[in-house]
Amino acid sequence: MTELARDAAAGLDTSEGAGGQPVLDRLVALLDLEKIDENIFRGVSPAQSPVRVFGGQVAGQALVAAGRTVPDERKVHSLHAYFIRGGDPRIPIVYEVDRIRDGRSFTTRRVTAVQHGKAIFALSASFQKVETGIDHADEMPDVPAPETLPTYTERMEGYPELAEARRRPRPIDIRYVNDPPWVTRKHGPAGPNNRVWMRADGTLPDEDLLHVCVLTYASDMTLLDSPLARHGVYWDVDPVIGASLDHALWFHRPFRADEWFLYDTASPSASGGRGLATGRFFARDGTLIATVVQEGLLRLRKQ
Repeated sequence: MTELARDAAAGLDTSEGAGGQPVLDRLVALLDLEKIDENIFRGVSPAQSPVRVFGGQVAGQALVAAGRTVPDERKVHSLHAYFIRGGDPRIPIVYEVDRIRDGRSFTTRRVTAVQHGKAIFALSASFQKVETGIDHADEMPDVPAPETLPTYTERMEGYPELAEARRRPRPIDIRYVNDPPWVTRKHGPAGPNNRVWMRADGTLPDEDLLHVCVLTYASDMTLLDSPLARHGVYWDVDPVIGASLDHALWFHRPFRADEWFLYDTASPSASGGRGLATGRFFARDGTLIATVVQEGLLRLRKQ
């Protein structure tokens, strides 16, 4: 295990609203997997973790494992993943990479994350050599600049039921454009879209795969807010049981995850104890950089 990974296993700063470069550095450490054999890697979770491993963490680590077996000149353009079992944050996760195909233009990898001898997560990722072709994209919504918006911690002031969530360390700086779901639960959201500015809270190394993996990590953070907001409920406040079921990401254009990007999400459907959410990522200059779709388990406990 690398020195960075050992430090990450020791845990993140848990002071209220902890963020900034030290916390981001520990996220980078979590993504610095140990190679234990050909096509086999090992990752850890922070010592201070929720009951289950955060879905964005295992997705980001699995993508790192895949990327470590692909030439640098080939860039990931899509991933498709299934969350099979809840991950145990107390023990390492082993990532097994299957080199499906190495073609002239595309490289395909399949990754299985294993704990206790069982698969907890499965990912397929496709990488492509840089090419040119037709080019178009949706326009970014007109929203306020991130610097004009309250911080995540400031948004939680006055909500004692969110005290635990407020104390969690956050390597990603999040600024809600619209009122967050814990504010709108009584009167409903102003519109169908949930929009937040995000960025890694510090400076990341100049490594393309790392920036993609950090965005993958962040993509699981507010996505399921969208179906919940439409029904006036929220995590930690209402009796909601939820978990990511599957996750797909398409990366359209280069970006830096330590620069502001807008995460524009919506939920077209919820039924059968599941909610579907879609999202678009825009760089600050309006460039569409990625698209995401996720279905999550969403149950309301009987009180």
